[in-house]
Amino acid sequence: MMMMRRVLLACVWCLVAGFAAQAAEPPGAGVALSNALAYGVVERGNAFDADAFTVAAWVKPRSVAGSQVLVSRGAANEQFTLYFYSERVRMLVQHQPGKYTHANVPLPDVGVWTHYAGTYDGHEIRLFVNGKLEATAPAEGRVLKSGTPLYLGVLQPGERGLDGWLEDARFYRRALAQSEIPALLAEPAPADPDLVGRWTSDSLAVPEKTDNATAPASSGEVRWNNLAQADLPAQFVTGRFPPATKDDGYRGIWYSNQKQDDEYVYKYSGGLGTYCSSHNPFAVYRPEVDKTFFCYGGTVKDKIELLHMVSYYDHKTGLVPRPTIVMNKRTSDAHDNPVMSMDKAGHLWIFSSSHGTSRPSYIWKSVKPYEMDEFQNVVVTNFSYTQPWYLPEHGFLFLQTLYRGGRKLHLQTSPDGLTWTEPALYAAIDQGHYQVSWSNGKKVACAFNYHPSPQGLNWRTNLYYMESSDFGRTWQNAQGQTLEWPLTEVVNPALVHDYQAEGRKVYVQDLNFDSAGRPVVLYTTSGGYESGPVNDPRIWTTAAWNGREWELRGTIQSDNNYDMGSIYLERDDLWRIIGPTEPGPQRYNTSGEIAMWTSSDRGTTWTKVKQLTAGSRYNHGYCRRPVDAHPDFYAIWADGHGREPSESRLYFCDLQGTVRLLPPQMSEEFAKPEIVTPPAP
Repeated sequence: MMMMRRVLLACVWCLVAGFAAQAAEPPGAGVALSNALAYGVVERGNAFDADAFTVAAWVKPRSVAGSQVLVSRGAANEQFTLYFYSERVRMLVQHQPGKYTHANVPLPDVGVWTHYAGTYDGHEIRLFVNGKLEATAPAEGRVLKSGTPLYLGVLQPGERGLDGWLEDARFYRRALAQSEIPALLAEPAPADPDLVGRWTSDSLAVPEKTDNATAPASSGEVRWNNLAQADLPAQFVTGRFPPATKDDGYRGIWYSNQKQDDEYVYKYSGGLGTYCSSHNPFAVYRPEVDKTFFCYGGTVKDKIELLHMVSYYDHKTGLVPRPTIVMNKRTSDAHDNPVMSMDKAGHLWIFSSSHGTSRPSYIWKSVKPYEMDEFQNVVVTNFSYTQPWYLPEHGFLFLQTLYRGGRKLHLQTSPDGLTWTEPALYAAIDQGHYQVSWSNGKKVACAFNYHPSPQGLNWRTNLYYMESSDFGRTWQNAQGQTLEWPLTEVVNPALVHDYQAEGRKVYVQDLNFDSAGRPVVLYTTSGGYESGPVNDPRIWTTAAWNGREWELRGTIQSDNNYDMGSIYLERDDLWRIIGPTEPGPQRYNTSGEIAMWTSSDRGTTWTKVKQLTAGSRYNHGYCRRPVDAHPDFYAIWADGHGREPSESRLYFCDLQGTVRLLPPQMSEEFAKPEIVTPPAP
């Protein structure tokens, strides 16, 4: 019966083939895509497991430059991909483990609708253009089963995005015969029990249930991302994601950067779950519920792969819950670590960063105030070095870096986290900057270095400062002089000190305000970028504005440029630093042992009041200060081996310097963090 039905369908399709082959337009206007940040995804990837299949779509490209994907399942050279690559259109199939091949044809014309269909029957790949067979390639085997989603318009989120319009994408659970292909260009489309899903610009057509039990009725449910930027039809809305997943313990990400040919192995490396100093904030205390909410870069158990994690410490009970996985960023790069903010209603906002433009960035909002069981994805875009500040009277003032001819500083504002202004450039000196920032609830300030040509970021130098008290509309230096922005000149009114003239490199760590709202910047100066004693001394320095001039002072030293801590201005006569100033077990590598220092004379002298960790197996570092820090949760950080991949654990300390370990493994829903007592000296 089924065979007879297919024969009849083939005959019907033959009748319309002559007309369909001449069709020049698809059935709809097309889904407009402009970059790798706008795409469609069908999450139920196992719906596309098939011994033989057909994938088809209409495309009208704005450009055919580079690699652009129409329909894909799997990473590069895995599963199957219909895409532009190397001046050709390819239908690629991974027909055996570790083996792939493709049939290919010339690129389409820009601005012209072209229909492509690729088939695979376990023996051969066929590629059709406008209904006609144009290329074949032998490919003995079958595509491996996988739960990998199907993507429309990208290879994977952030990779190889289509620049143009996509329309009428389809997937069939069999290789259509050559005589059947022309009917794909015709309307209405013939019914077919092997049609798994069809996606158009004005409908999400899912095949009706048939006597073919293998065709899943719901496999065509597609979610379109980044709709506003992609100009997609209104009915395709970014909806609520499934309930967030709970993990069974607190485990941080291990990461390394820039290999060195010596015993120190890397420029920087280690447990970097709270990396980097240009990400802030990682934690927020809310007295309404007496909890400190925090986020960090976690990892899966069996490999180094970044998870965006969020949790809280309950000050009433002294307990932490199982942490929540907001998303898997599918990278090992700790530059993609999340940061968080909270609005006045108590919603948690997670900003999922990216390192450059190779991956998308996300903004998430908790569905309920003060809860982390479910998050809604509200924005898909791209930003790096992420620093969002919530001002109760205005909304979000979001400082960020965009890779536009270097690491250039931009800002966006939003009254509600949902609608955002276009990124506005405010600092673009030479090759760019790294910055730190902070807000006292009224104004936002930032301090940054610059990257000179031709050497670039490893020669970062100078210190600049600027602040805004009107939600980013105008910016001033510490003297109150209004700045013309974007800043583009090396010498400008925001310059705090010319370290380039002294041959010193500048690594910004933190920024805070005294009781009068005057800024204090914490940073490290160094002789060079490499790990090791060759670049000593590495001096922890404060630049403090006293109302008339900047006071530059520093006596604390550590052994790596990326030893990063936080500064607390508790009173005008009591400043505190918590950070990895002491040598760790992997000396001269990133981080070390954590110490607490205080100063009563505005940073002229510092006294080490307590060493918080000692005799450790791994280096500790990147101590982060919560917004409105509670005395019982004063800094959070992670540990990790300084020279080789390792486990990484998360810690926090109180104002007295008592350290607690967030439980790496949990058997219950809640646990009490264990006090970690350093051995006696």
